[in-house]
Amino acid sequence: MFAVLPSRHRARPWWIAAVVSLSLAACLPVPGFSAPAADAADAAPVPVVVGVSLSLTGRANVLGLQSRNAVRLWPPTLGGLPARYVVLDDGSEQARAVANMRAFTEPPKDGTAADAVVGFVTTPLAQAVLPDAARTRTPLIFLAGAPGLVQPMDADRAWVFKMSQNDDLMARALVDSMVRRGYRDIAFLGFDDAYGEGWRQALEQAAAGKLRIVAQERYPRSAQTLVSQAQRIIAAKPAAVLVAATGADAVLPQRTLRERGFSGQVYQTHGIATPTFLQEGAADVEGTLFAAGPAMFARALPAQHPAQSAAVAFADLYEGQYGKGTVTQFSADAYGAWLLLDHAVAEVARTGVRPGTEAFRVALRTALENTRRLAVPNGILNLSPADHQGLGAEAALIGAVRSGRYVYVAD
Repeated sequence: MFAVLPSRHRARPWWIAAVVSLSLAACLPVPGFSAPAADAADAAPVPVVVGVSLSLTGRANVLGLQSRNAVRLWPPTLGGLPARYVVLDDGSEQARAVANMRAFTEPPKDGTAADAVVGFVTTPLAQAVLPDAARTRTPLIFLAGAPGLVQPMDADRAWVFKMSQNDDLMARALVDSMVRRGYRDIAFLGFDDAYGEGWRQALEQAAAGKLRIVAQERYPRSAQTLVSQAQRIIAAKPAAVLVAATGADAVLPQRTLRERGFSGQVYQTHGIATPTFLQEGAADVEGTLFAAGPAMFARALPAQHPAQSAAVAFADLYEGQYGKGTVTQFSADAYGAWLLLDHAVAEVARTGVRPGTEAFRVALRTALENTRRLAVPNGILNLSPADHQGLGAEAALIGAVRSGRYVYVAD
């Protein structure tokens, strides 16, 4: 059984807001992280508890729902131990995201804290909860994208990991594509928040000495019109424009550019890689070039691609449940989070440290940052104390929107 109820403000008892618990025992929901009775604890291994906060409602739900689909496919074990997954809806709101994080990490005295937390699909939500990971000494795996969530490394970020490729990696792939196509003058149009700023900086660094950025414009996620920004960009006469936005919110800038007469190439980030972008963009987004991970193009990857096997295995699993062509960047990242945790928990389990303790969380954090050569759907993870993202060039591919579909471009 997999049912979802909205989370509530912290002032209410947190277990009332518990949404989903997938346990080894028939995957039935439980009311909270209650500690097992002594006899039961002696008879069976203690489960690894993972809190998952996703935007299942609100503006970012197009990202959260893709992630939830993958979480529903998580196996009922981690590292050979039984696992319990508790999923809360943050409603795309920072206050609810913080409440969820504290519900996972600061349960009632008779409860058990989560051994790890996964989720927070947008950068503003992730930024809001980041300090709580270190304060409660809880490993936290973000599904949001901004590189500033994991760098520069400091005491807070030491407890935080991130599945999505860093912007600088993807920006280099996009700039290389622009150079190969002979573009010289380009423009930038992105969100006016941390996501947009991270991409602006990444583009400037990647383009240095290769391309000239002739215009830069920003807009709020809630914008209803972008005519002024589009007109200023078009007046600068770029050959290509990079839009830095996510999901359906990335359609408006591209549609406005087309409506105002821009005939050049539009590039987008891996933040668009959802069915909603295609559905809402329709003909306006045809021909878009974008960066994404291997999972989006699993069956088109060359056999020698290092993540080909992991990408195809995930595509088979995911499409077997949700249908052909349903794999997205976000669903792949969410499943990759399970693979990363599974690998790390197995390392900790060999030491005999029991879940449900601070010692387990400390050991898990160490195991996570020492992960090497782990294949996940979107690449090969090589983490270190200085790098809590860990993907390399194999994780940055160029795709295109053609005939209303995402396709791989052997650039």
